[in-house]
Amino acid sequence: MSSRQRTVLVVDDSAFTRRLVSDILSASGEFRVIGTARNGLDALKQIHALDPEIVTLDIEMPELDGLQTLGYIMSETPRPVVMLSALDSPNGGELTIRALELGAVEFVHKPTGGVSNAAEALGNRLIEALRTASCVNLRGVRMLARPTLVERDRAGGASGAATHAVVIAASTGGPRALAEVIPHLSADLDAAVLVVQHMPAGFTASLAERLHAMSRLTVTEARHGDRIEHGRVYIAPGGMHMRVIDVNGMPLIALDQTPPIWGVRPSADPLFRSAAQRFGSSLIGVVLTGMGRDGAEGLRAVRDHGGYGIVQDRETSIVYGMPHVALTTAGADRILPLATIAAEIMSRVPQRVAQITSE
Repeated sequence: MSSRQRTVLVVDDSAFTRRLVSDILSASGEFRVIGTARNGLDALKQIHALDPEIVTLDIEMPELDGLQTLGYIMSETPRPVVMLSALDSPNGGELTIRALELGAVEFVHKPTGGVSNAAEALGNRLIEALRTASCVNLRGVRMLARPTLVERDRAGGASGAATHAVVIAASTGGPRALAEVIPHLSADLDAAVLVVQHMPAGFTASLAERLHAMSRLTVTEARHGDRIEHGRVYIAPGGMHMRVIDVNGMPLIALDQTPPIWGVRPSADPLFRSAAQRFGSSLIGVVLTGMGRDGAEGLRAVRDHGGYGIVQDRETSIVYGMPHVALTTAGADRILPLATIAAEIMSRVPQRVAQITSE
């Protein structure tokens, strides 16, 4: 971390929140608040006048709301944006996922409860989010600001126990990356897709709903005991590790709240390892954009069991932490730009089906 202070514009319609965020950032010594704004219109004026390096942006505001403001920022003056969201507000989770798709690099859940606890509840998470924002690949943010939507035209075929699977790990920039991968998988995909996206409890349900609306496949937040079936996508719930278990030959999902791994829960490593043991060479492991090293050991397990490893490339990763560590730890069969990963998955699954059929 550089000793130079990053400049920040704080945008929120609440005077209390503006002061709270400003005090937290100023006290950190890492960031310098160069202005505040009470709504989106005010924010855009100050961005042009002050040119802050990072913006913290409230999602729900009068006149010009957070999503509209974010759209203007990413199209006119792109820079890292951290959203402040209230999960307990109407559509709070859905709006947060939309913001991440549109270009926000991180979000922080506004604390509820008394004023005395607000600073403590918000402080560490906010500083962590701005540290992440300080090291994002802005080129990747600009490239992925507008996800492609597809028509909902799902096949009505019967589901069955999956014999092939795809496991995906993602963190910072992941919701936008997943919106570029999951909707481009075909409705007749003969594999199950299991996803770990680092997110707090409550937001993963909104992520699953959003991806479901964009995709030909059925996308759900995973539940303990779910059958793992082909043509379905399972999102690990926030705050829960997700593993694959085998019960009488049927692959099932197991969820637990064992301690965080690499500081996160859900962690991709338990999913990747358990899926590798169950599916072996019929497994594809994918590590997408994100901070940290989660997924690296898991991808090594996938490849050690004969599975196929895909790592997102540096240029299209919002943060090249997880893909880089996965590549150095496990290697990869393919290093790909985000836009080609869905096609690579589709090309691998039919080949595996054909091989099994011919035996």
